[in-house]
Amino acid sequence: MRTTEVAADFGALGEEFTRNPYPVYAGLRARGPVHRVRVPEGAEGWLVVGYEACRAALTDPALSKSWRDASPALPLTRLSAGENLLSSNPPDHTRLRRLVAREFTTRRIEGLAPRVAALTGELLDAMLARAEGRADLVDALAFPLAMGIICELLGVPSLDRAAFRGWAEDALSSPDQETRTAATGSMTRYLVAMVAEKRGLPGDDLMSALIRTTDEAGDRLSPDELIGMAWLLLVTGFETTVNLIASGVLTLLRHPEQLAALRAEPGLVDNAVEEVLRYEGPVETTTYRFTTTPVEIGGVTVPGGGELVLIALADADRDPARFAEPQRFDIRRPTGGHLAFGHGVHYCLGAPLARLQARIVLNALLARCPGLALAVDPTELSWRHGLLIRGPRRLPIGW
Repeated sequence: MRTTEVAADFGALGEEFTRNPYPVYAGLRARGPVHRVRVPEGAEGWLVVGYEACRAALTDPALSKSWRDASPALPLTRLSAGENLLSSNPPDHTRLRRLVAREFTTRRIEGLAPRVAALTGELLDAMLARAEGRADLVDALAFPLAMGIICELLGVPSLDRAAFRGWAEDALSSPDQETRTAATGSMTRYLVAMVAEKRGLPGDDLMSALIRTTDEAGDRLSPDELIGMAWLLLVTGFETTVNLIASGVLTLLRHPEQLAALRAEPGLVDNAVEEVLRYEGPVETTTYRFTTTPVEIGGVTVPGGGELVLIALADADRDPARFAEPQRFDIRRPTGGHLAFGHGVHYCLGAPLARLQARIVLNALLARCPGLALAVDPTELSWRHGLLIRGPRRLPIGW
């Protein structure tokens, strides 16, 4: 069966959907696993919902990540610069991931734990010294921590963080096509200059290592691939972590019994982070995929020819067919198998770093702020627009 009816126009659903998209996704899931939709940018595409359908779509080779396979009729702007892991398919993706994984190792990430703890402590010192006893957790802690760590990891301490933050938010979340295009262009020009500077002044950081690295056959990243990897690591390296931290703290504050359980048993922090990822993950739908051949999902045929396909990770992780009572936030829940970081060859490379920072922040924040509370009504919070990144723009807290 093939359908051309638009089941949901996400650009017309307004603030209520932005604040709480889960009922809309659940309603679509009740009707089937795939639906024709209109994205906020105006393009029409296909949305996959439900755990099993999403998990299968994440590994379907007929769904390409390369913009070369996108239909020229789609009114969309590419979300990234250069060639990177988010815009390539095997075997190109396999080659890129192999080269990057040689340097972006578990050992390198684990070695950052003392620095993450130290920077978290410094930021909390500054935040808690405020006489007014309140702050925006995003500006005071989540953003400077995530951006600081990724900049130190890449060896770009001079990065204009305020400008880069604005460009990243516009490129990933603005519903205005011209704004997205301008932000992507500004970011790309900045990264070209940054990589050129790093070539001239290499250090022992990850960016220098990526410039130097070669495999056994002498293969190395091209200049365009280095720009792409810089974009990927910088943008996704702080965006997902900022929103994981902010959403994690907000979710705990909105579930005081779970917050109390974590305070009483700090050893639950790892599972608490996983439950936050399942319940309120930082990636709502995946980056774009494009059909290379007709794909049948749940009896619906999605045409080939570069049609846009989005996979609703946020819905997959609240599917009652996979997680019992999925609307209930429970830090003791078995969370294995959630899709917050994807699945298959495109599983998020930076997942260990995001988890590390979230774990350290939650432990430190709860230990030092016994009176932690929201400083506004939750309904007053403004959420990120768009279907990609999910999280509150600001999180006013008091202590």
